Amino acid sequence: MSARNDLLESLFDKTIEALLDRVKSGEASASELNVARQMLKDNGIEAIATPSNPLGSLASQLPVFSDDEKDKYNIN
Repeated sequence: MSARNDLLESLFDKTIEALLDRVKSGEASASELNVARQMLKDNGIEAIATPSNPLGSLASQLPVFSDDEKDKYNIN
């Protein structure tokens, strides 16, 4: 592996470590959470919501819109 690839890999790892530290501390900003979300997406990391995992807990807290509300607020 070239020195450049080593540097890029190190930068990637340090970025992930820094984001993880911010998330774990509870001090991550909305922008930092968005960066973490995008990194997961860009690297093919997916999750399936279930009643027993955090994504499922989040989904259960979201509002449910009627068809009329969807039309009113232009929600697909």
